[in-house]
Amino acid sequence: MPIDLATALAAPPAVRAISWTRRDVLLYHLSLGAGRHADADPELAYTFEQGVDGQGLQVLPTFAVVAGKAISAGDEPSAPAMRMPGIDVDLHRVLHGGQALTVHRPIPTAGSAELSTCVADVWDKGNAAVVVLEHRVADADGPLWTGRMQIWVRGEGGFGGGPGPDPAWSAPDRAPDHVLDSPTDPGQALLYRLNGDLNPLHADPAFAASAGFDRPILHGLASYGIVAKALVDRLLDGDATRLRGLAVRFAGTLVPGETIRTSVWCDGDRLVLAASCPERGDQPVLSHAVAEVTA
Repeated sequence: MPIDLATALAAPPAVRAISWTRRDVLLYHLSLGAGRHADADPELAYTFEQGVDGQGLQVLPTFAVVAGKAISAGDEPSAPAMRMPGIDVDLHRVLHGGQALTVHRPIPTAGSAELSTCVADVWDKGNAAVVVLEHRVADADGPLWTGRMQIWVRGEGGFGGGPGPDPAWSAPDRAPDHVLDSPTDPGQALLYRLNGDLNPLHADPAFAASAGFDRPILHGLASYGIVAKALVDRLLDGDATRLRGLAVRFAGTLVPGETIRTSVWCDGDRLVLAASCPERGDQPVLSHAVAEVTA
């Protein structure tokens, strides 16, 4: 069905309770490659719930994008559609266009909270629509994080909305201060999907082909988390609490087994980023990327 802009924007926020456990946190970290070389470095801060209360386990802030979405072994893939008031589209047409996250305080290793989700905007790109979803999460102690995701829906434009902002962006005109290479594994998308995103685009070759891809692709949010982990490990002294926000656009796809190369330009408490795939001539993977960090 066409997008009904007025209905989508007028709908009240959908509110639900979410919860997560240390097991969910551990799975998320493993799905980003933590402990890949456990014989040399098991990365216990990401992979081991040290102590009865999980002391010593830290939580990457990007865990926020999967918190409360864990699946169990008996779960079945959801219907191939994205449905909410005023919006009902086929997953074959859906791509994750961008993600922004602000963490208001460190995420507990286990907890429960209230998630409020609304359609913040819908942009008409002519041949596509961009649905902007806003997520606000708070627990008994107050706000935990705020996220915004941009969902690119092919073939759903032309409904009469505005085109949305298109801010000019380019990397600084100088060599990057750091270049971080993050290899991925051929089976990484199969592991990452257990965080809750069962879109067959990331597992089923036939589905990927029907969506116009040669092979299943890595989740954009997996690339997002891998880059966040690289920043924490190599530039923030391994302290995940120093990464307070990360905003990106997904500029291209990555096939599991390829490398994410992240160029970083330092600008005070901001890191300007660009990520590419060196195996394909540095084709862009993430653009318009900025990380907010603390000293």
